[in-house]
Amino acid sequence: MTFSLIARCARSGQFAAAVTSSSPCVAARCAFARAAIGAVTTQNITDPRLGPLALDKLAQGLDAEQALQAVLASASFPDYRQLTIIDAKGGTAVHSGARTLGVNNAAQGADAVSAGNLLANAGIPQAVIAAFAASDPAEELGRRVITAMQAGLAAGGEAGPIKSAGLLVVDKQAWPIADLRVDWSDEPLAGLAALWAVWQPQMHDYVTRALDPTAAPSYGVPGDV
Repeated sequence: MTFSLIARCARSGQFAAAVTSSSPCVAARCAFARAAIGAVTTQNITDPRLGPLALDKLAQGLDAEQALQAVLASASFPDYRQLTIIDAKGGTAVHSGARTLGVNNAAQGADAVSAGNLLANAGIPQAVIAAFAASDPAEELGRRVITAMQAGLAAGGEAGPIKSAGLLVVDKQAWPIADLRVDWSDEPLAGLAALWAVWQPQMHDYVTRALDPTAAPSYGVPGDV
């Protein structure tokens, strides 16, 4: 039971991948993103190897659809896999194999693609995409993605209760500016939103600290990392 969203911010160039599931620790094996390259989810009887492989294909210059076809050509058991890919220009591609579980569907929009399996209804991915499209592009991408995922949950979500959720956001550096996870909870998306509310006001400061500690706000305060 999974639904996800990967998205690109045309303003900042950031990429985000968000995913939720009835299984524990879903983001650890399903969400992938690389700065200036794109984002990927690999879900439904997940093969985590496909995320980095798809990003490597994008890094070689393939667009989202070309990368998807290249991954499927070499993947083990592609009929069992559900994949989404977004490239550096916002192009999207999605694959739901013939053995994707339960009610499953996908939706693509401008700079975004959502997919899910074992859903409460087939309209969940479109609800996620519609909410993302309606969000304010001036907001941080992470906030927009969380709001869109909450809209998917409000539209019915998965066939059973979700238990884990995660958000990965990359910007200009090799490391993510946000890598937030709720690995087991009765309300993982609410928990993810709460984590974001704590993290977002200071996330860019941590990048500054890495690049130029002398320019970082509050640098040297006890407890800073």
